Amino acid sequence: MKDELFADLLASAEEMVNIEQGKQSPKPEHVHTYSEIDVKSIREAAGLKQQDFALAVGVSYDLVKSWETKRRQPTGAPRKLLLLLQANPGIIKQLIAIGR
Repeated sequence: MKDELFADLLASAEEMVNIEQGKQSPKPEHVHTYSEIDVKSIREAAGLKQQDFALAVGVSYDLVKSWETKRRQPTGAPRKLLLLLQANPGIIKQLIAIGR
């Protein structure tokens, strides 16, 4: 490993430790926050059971349960799809039709 690369890696590790110990705050551009999505209300607005909603959205039934109980938060493409469904609930019918 090149000395420069090692020094950068070591500095990153030290920064992480300082942040964990409260001695330093992370740079704002390195902090990502997401607003919570109320998956249950989106599903209920669509009038679907958890199993049917999972099929329509293309995720597992267990993942929908985890979202609804707040054990996990949707990320990536599923998050974007849920935000789209939240803004346009009628799209769920198209998703169901595509899945058949």
